[in-house]
Amino acid sequence: MTEQPVDAAAEAGRVPVEVDDLHKLVLQSLDDDQAQEVVSIPLAGKSNIADHMVIASGRSTRQVASMAVKLADKIKERFKRNVRIEGLPAADWVLIDADDVIVHIFRPEVRNFYNLERMWAFGDDSSVSAAARG
Repeated sequence: MTEQPVDAAAEAGRVPVEVDDLHKLVLQSLDDDQAQEVVSIPLAGKSNIADHMVIASGRSTRQVASMAVKLADKIKERFKRNVRIEGLPAADWVLIDADDVIVHIFRPEVRNFYNLERMWAFGDDSSVSAAARG
């Protein structure tokens, strides 16, 4: 009897995640929730923390928190995995770590202060792609 390779994600009861599917789900969810100034930064070759970083703004702390919770729920429903969320109580800046895609949702003033797009683009404007403009 030969041994078959075991898919760790399938064994744990989780759906294997295709990075592109996860990235599309994130962008679609933010668009559905009317996020503003959505930007996707490819991190492949720049960092091993994730394949994509998505940055978006919400008009208020309520909208930021709502978008984060809805996105986490959609990822759990579709991919059977829990994401890690930081910053939800204050909701000025919420970070959602979905392993292959990192999502930052800000209030506009906080986003302008930290300016993550500039930090992660490393001076290469071609690597920062506007996924949607609100």
